[in-house]
Formats: sequence, C-alpha cells, structure tokens
Amino acid sequence: MRNPYTVLGVTKNAEADDIKSAYRKLAKKFHPDQNPDDPKAKEHFSEANQAYEILGDKDKRRQFDSGVIDNAGKPRHAGFEGFAGGARANGGRQTRSSFAGNEDMLREFFGSSFGAQGREQTPPKVADFTFDLHVTLEEAAREALVDAKFSDGRKLSVKLPRGVEDKQVIRLRGQGNPDRLGKRSDAVATIHLRPNAKFRRDGHDLHYDLAVPLKQAVFGAKMPVETLSGKIAILVPAWSSSDKILRLRGKGMPKPDVGHGDLLVHVRVMLPDQRDIQLETFLGGEITSTGFF
Repeated sequence: MRNPYTVLGVTKNAEADDIKSAYRKLAKKFHPDQNPDDPKAKEHFSEANQAYEILGDKDKRRQFDSGVIDNAGKPRHAGFEGFAGGARANGGRQTRSSFAGNEDMLREFFGSSFGAQGREQTPPKVADFTFDLHVTLEEAAREALVDAKFSDGRKLSVKLPRGVEDKQVIRLRGQGNPDRLGKRSDAVATIHLRPNAKFRRDGHDLHYDLAVPLKQAVFGAKMPVETLSGKIAILVPAWSSSDKILRLRGKGMPKPDVGHGDLLVHVRVMLPDQRDIQLETFLGGEITSTGFF
C-alpha cells in the first residue's frame, strides 16, 4: 500500500479535520455504489479506507509517524526485516535454519498463524460491510440515533453526524464482517434522505408551501407554519400574492460546522372552498356554470 498521506493527498502536518475532509471526498468519489462500472473505484475506495484507519486514529498516526507501523498499519518488527524483502542470506532465500531454535518463540510472538516457512500468515482482510441507511429529514436535523437492521438479524444503532447530507458515507469501525479470528471489518453506511411531503430540500435550506386564503392574503394575517421542530406562527403581510417568499432564518437544516440553513415559505393564495357571492359581487360580476359575465 502507498503512504497514507499520499493516498489522502495531505501533508504530514495536516490537521485532523483536514484529514477527515480529504477522506470524505475520496470516499464519496470512489464509493462502489457511485461507480458500478469502474473496477478501479473499489480499489481506490479500499485504499482510502486503509489510509484513514491509520491517519484518522490519533494513536495509529503517531505510531506511523514514528515508524512503529508501516503503510498498511502493521508493526515493523525490529530484527525481522529480512522476512519482508530486506537483505537475505543464501542468495536471497530465507531458510528455515535462519530461525532454527526460535520457532517456538516466534510462534508465541506472532501466534499460531506463523507459518513453517518463517513468514507470518495473517488472515485475509475481510471486506467492509456496506449498506444503505434511509433516514427522514427530521432525524437528520436532530442528529438522531437510528437503527439499522441487517439480514443476519443484527441491529446496529447509528448516530447521524451534524449536517449529514444525502449519499454521505459514514464509517462504523469494527461493526462489519468477522474474519476467521473473530476480528471484524468496518461497516460503511451510505445515508439516503427520504423525500418529505412537507418540505423540499435545497442544500441546507428548506422550502415550504403555505396555503393562504384570499381574504388573509389581501388583509394580512398570522398563519401557522410547519418547521422541523414544530409549528410556529408567522405574519403574512397584506397584499401578498402567490409565490411571495417569506424567509425564516435559521429554520432549515443544520450545517456541518455551525448554524442552520433557512426555511423559505412560499405563499400560495387559495380561493374559498365554498362559492362566495359577496366576492363575486365585489369583483363586478357573477360566475355561472358557463363562466363569468
């Protein structure tokens, strides 16, 4: 694997937030669901995940910077460099005699997976468990803890991050598939925001249609408006025509860092449900079944 800093495209003195941002961009760019026809995307996605496993963890990053672990996150075992491509005796062949008498110690150090040929036989890395998580705007707005149910019967609680966006990828460390030693890979969730019957989403702003009776549109009135946190009353100014927009600042979706978007209320002037003779008279005519005269 390449150097994790190179993979994520950041410098060695990059801040944690910069590393997280770089990983998020790569994960969104190379997620297999977004690149079904690109076989290389999965490789790039996996490489970015492995790089972030090191640089996204404060302790592992410190170990990597100090040379304790390598690009793949594995320990650099002092005294055994020859096993991994360093200078080797006997014309480049690592023989059993080079560690004869120490095999029991090596097995104890590396575990029972240490092979008879003197090379560590680690279990193959299990692929991350990927799944889709569908949430409502209300759940996203309050950074809710939502449940994901899997086909194997497991149930996982996922804390939605602040300012979560549609198709954003969230990594849940150690919650994926187990390898033969029981160590689990990560679970990778792709968030999908469900359509909402009341609100239309535009970035962090929300749009809402407010039905206003003709009389209130002419004379002005206080009207109830739905928000993600409940109903509030707003003043519809006199002589408000359809498509007039009333902006409620800070009543939209939360932004990733701080603050919220706005709620844009679209006035929709509505005629009375029942025939209004006075209105017809006021307009200077009468409506019949065949039209206006």
